[in-house]
Amino acid sequence: MESSLQLYGISLSSFLLHQTLIRLSHLSKIALSFFSYSLSSHPSAIDVTSFNLIVDILGKVRQFDVVWQLILQMQTLNLKPQNSTFLIFIRRLIAANFTRQAIRAFDDMPCFTETEVCKDDFVYVIDTLCKYGYVRVAMELFNKRKFGFEVCVKVYAVLIDGWCKVKRVDIGERLLREMIDKGIELNVVCYNILLNGICRKSSLHPDDRFERTIRAADKVFDEMRERGIEPDVTSYSIVLHVCSRAHKPDLTLDRLEGMKAKGICPSVATYTSVVKCLSSCGRVDDAERLLNEMIESGVTPSAVTYNCFFKELRGRKDAEKALELYRRMKKEGVCVASLHTYNILVQMFVKLNNMEVVEEIWNDMKEAGAGPDLDSYTVLIHGLVEKEKWREACEYFVQMIEKGFLPQKITFEMLYRGLIQADKLRTWKRLKKKLDEESISFGSEFDDYHLQPYKR
Repeated sequence: MESSLQLYGISLSSFLLHQTLIRLSHLSKIALSFFSYSLSSHPSAIDVTSFNLIVDILGKVRQFDVVWQLILQMQTLNLKPQNSTFLIFIRRLIAANFTRQAIRAFDDMPCFTETEVCKDDFVYVIDTLCKYGYVRVAMELFNKRKFGFEVCVKVYAVLIDGWCKVKRVDIGERLLREMIDKGIELNVVCYNILLNGICRKSSLHPDDRFERTIRAADKVFDEMRERGIEPDVTSYSIVLHVCSRAHKPDLTLDRLEGMKAKGICPSVATYTSVVKCLSSCGRVDDAERLLNEMIESGVTPSAVTYNCFFKELRGRKDAEKALELYRRMKKEGVCVASLHTYNILVQMFVKLNNMEVVEEIWNDMKEAGAGPDLDSYTVLIHGLVEKEKWREACEYFVQMIEKGFLPQKITFEMLYRGLIQADKLRTWKRLKKKLDEESISFGSEFDDYHLQPYKR
């Protein structure tokens, strides 16, 4: 890589460095190698954003010792770490279940950044803990540190959302009453969060539970209107979503029409809930008509909207319809396919043994810069093993290892069993040796960093 850059005389600007690191976000080892080269050859291109990007990339693969080294290295380059650097680091620590280390890093922020931790930073840490399911830790942090910050509606909204996500709507309601007692003005967001907790996390079977959920949601609507807060498109979308989850397509369509009658324009999330309900109930034609109505109304469908169709068509093994919809999606350019979209389609066409289409989708995914990621390789290799395409499965297995992805245990076992049964033990030994080399030896360019072998 370094020799190629030098050969063509490429001068790295900050913008080019940022964009390259973004493209290498799934390839941590190559990203770190490129960043190290940039530090030595183009130090003027290095800025705080560059460090933030590499911190995020390395945090994904839990190379936290290297992250600390980079934060210390920033100071030698007269680049003070910013609060954003630490918040990225904290988010990755929490995602890796290191909540104590994350809170310690939060406490250490002022020592490195020389700026006071503000209310927004505090809310961000609370929010991240809640998003990853550590609501009790978030509540404990809030109770200990709230006296140092102005307690606002935003932090309460985050905590209510956290408790609702772990199915403790009662504590969420208690916090809402606490806000009222403290004289904190409620807004539509707080009620939407409570509605979300009531509707999205509740069990809907048998039918009487669904009825109870709808009654509880209507009660929240009544309370909102009593306080002079008018329900918005999100409020209605949440109730539509619960009807969709209960597989009640007619009721979902009725609620959608009722929402339009009140003069509220459905959002992409609203339409997606209805499309999902119709698709999962086998009414794909009705769902497609709604998709066309959506586009004509000026609402741009998201990749999630199209995924509803692809999941249903995958279950039906309707390759022709799925391919037609995918190519239409590409041609019209209404929305960009997500990584999940590509993975659904790869899994579908591998199972249908249509390798030409798989190759087309795989190349589209790479050209779009969406992936492939670990899930993409896993889906593809599992499908190839099931079809006993050993050569292709081994090629993608090696490619995955070389890109720094450690295969899941189930992928090892599936490929191992398949190769043994096919009397290809020598092939398996070569693959195992390749993995051992990649996980233990990192190359001379990483000698300065305390990289740990990937573990699973």
